[in-house]
Amino acid sequence: MNNFKKIGMSALAASLVSTSAFAGELTASGSAALTMEGFGGTAVQSDTKFSMADSVILSGSTELDNGMTVTMSFELDGDEESTTSAYDDNSLTISSDTMGTLKFSAHGGSSASTAIDTTAAGDIMDNFDDVITTAGGNSADVAGNLTKDAPTGDNSIYYTLPSMVDGLSVSASLATSGAQASNTGNNALGYNAVYTGVEGLSIAYGIADIETGASATSGDQTVMSASYAYGPVTVAYSNSEYSVGAGNTEDKEQEVSSYAISYTVSDAISVTYGTETVESGATGASVVDAEYEKITASYTAGGMTLSVTSAEADNISHTTASNEDLEYWALGLSFAF
Repeated sequence: MNNFKKIGMSALAASLVSTSAFAGELTASGSAALTMEGFGGTAVQSDTKFSMADSVILSGSTELDNGMTVTMSFELDGDEESTTSAYDDNSLTISSDTMGTLKFSAHGGSSASTAIDTTAAGDIMDNFDDVITTAGGNSADVAGNLTKDAPTGDNSIYYTLPSMVDGLSVSASLATSGAQASNTGNNALGYNAVYTGVEGLSIAYGIADIETGASATSGDQTVMSASYAYGPVTVAYSNSEYSVGAGNTEDKEQEVSSYAISYTVSDAISVTYGTETVESGATGASVVDAEYEKITASYTAGGMTLSVTSAEADNISHTTASNEDLEYWALGLSFAF
């Protein structure tokens, strides 16, 4: 009996030692950045707002004996809008040269379509997410802005195939919201392909099929984009179509088209101009497209980057009844260390 006890204790000790091998070190990364911004125009005035980078990304990685690399990452975010948790963008990634890359994101991930749906101009409309057109009032949350970011990347699996053709990347995704019982769930199966095999050229195409328990919230999203850099000039175009359910309403159908041109003046100075047009699915004589435009200039020297942004938005609510003319400006300062 004592021999069995010794064998059992030895096996337990060995298992504990083996388990401890899974423990590893985490590295922390962050940034130092300060932003000053504000809004103006015919319908909105706001106080100048100051903000700074307030998140830290913790990540760890190890290579297994079978050649696979396992990486985990999560962000500690000081987002004032979050009332439930300080954790953000948490994921687990398994990859190898032969199997490709498999990434599970509990929060902050991407579907195959949302991974490439940043507009050519850099999502100008996001700058106006906190604006409402109350004459003479301060800025507040805007009602009914874009839904182009569906399907969500939370609770999602994102798989990138191993390299088959030089310059070609092919990925697939499955995103689930876990809320199917209430017919508001978001099961989205998507695919995308990105080609960069020609110097200076990048082409991307992606689609997601959104399936839920309710026909009013099922549909699809299609994204395509292209950019070409020649010398100091880069031109880009993107288009994203989002359509769910039956019937034409603003939150069911939306198309976003965008153009941008960038000019690198020198190693330190660059200038970018971009536009975005958002077509609403709503119908009626007073329905119009929302129009955005932005110009950004940046200067980089010795690890420091200074940026200046000026943007304008017209008809943000897609109706001539509002006829908003909104302005946004920002001054940013960031440091690399």
